[in-house]
Amino acid sequence: MAIEKLPPEDVEQRISRLDDWSIRNGKLHKEYVFGNFVEAFGFMTKLALVAEGMGHHPEWFNVYNRVSIDLTTHDAGGLSRLDFELATKADALA
Repeated sequence: MAIEKLPPEDVEQRISRLDDWSIRNGKLHKEYVFGNFVEAFGFMTKLALVAEGMGHHPEWFNVYNRVSIDLTTHDAGGLSRLDFELATKADALA
């Protein structure tokens, strides 16, 4: 089953249900700040396992206690339901 790109109105509706996520360069974006590097890396490790289970992997960047995440579905050519599902799971883990 192919994953489809969401229409703009669906993106707006879904992003309104997320805390502190935005659209940056066409991708779903959020920056997390943790107490230290170990907490940030622990979050990334947990989310990596979730992402692997979904077969949907984030673009992310880590410096010390900060983790920046960008989500998009390359196969769909933009944002899909998978991006919002992974965003919700990331928030739950943080």
